[in-house]
Amino acid sequence: MRNRATARFLSLILGLFALAGCVVGGGGPELPPAAFVATQEGPSQEYVIGPLDELSIHVWRNPELGATNIQVRPDGRITIPLVTDMPAVGKTPAMLQEDIRLHLSQFIEQPIVSVIVTKFAGTFSQQVRIIGATEKPASIPYRANMTVLDAMIAVGGLSEFAAGNRAKLIRFDPRVGRQREYSLRLSDLLRRGDSDANVMLAPGDVIIIPESVF
Repeated sequence: MRNRATARFLSLILGLFALAGCVVGGGGPELPPAAFVATQEGPSQEYVIGPLDELSIHVWRNPELGATNIQVRPDGRITIPLVTDMPAVGKTPAMLQEDIRLHLSQFIEQPIVSVIVTKFAGTFSQQVRIIGATEKPASIPYRANMTVLDAMIAVGGLSEFAAGNRAKLIRFDPRVGRQREYSLRLSDLLRRGDSDANVMLAPGDVIIIPESVF
């Protein structure tokens, strides 16, 4: 009974996407295998700080003005010595360290500041969400060259009753301003070792895994 209810719920999610005109392409084409997609050789797009990220902030020659593992508050701000309620969300670490440097320059001469993200919570647009029939559905931070296999390892793989080859990937396509739906073959990838079923992910991807209907 629980399996049927879960399957109906996931089907409803996909149906709502289609009815709302959010998903382009009902058949769900497959993406090319990750092995045939060129990886990024240069640095990936710089991370944008999100709520609940943890930061380490260092001020050279003034360690008392920094902070270790300070969490960005839900309102998007941080507070460290001499810096109160500074907005952090939506900035790259380089942008935040420049803002802190400018603020501290009122109190010390030529401050040198570094900001490092030590724990990533991430904004939704920089996460990959895996929902449905997996061992532990979750949102995980996207990283450069992440594949479906990486994401499935992070959530513990498929559940016992997962219909992995009926999984869908929902991805926003900026060319048409809508989301597209792609078919995934997770059972082939995880249970049969078919590397052709491993595809590259993008920031903001949503993987939906239905359960088998008995």
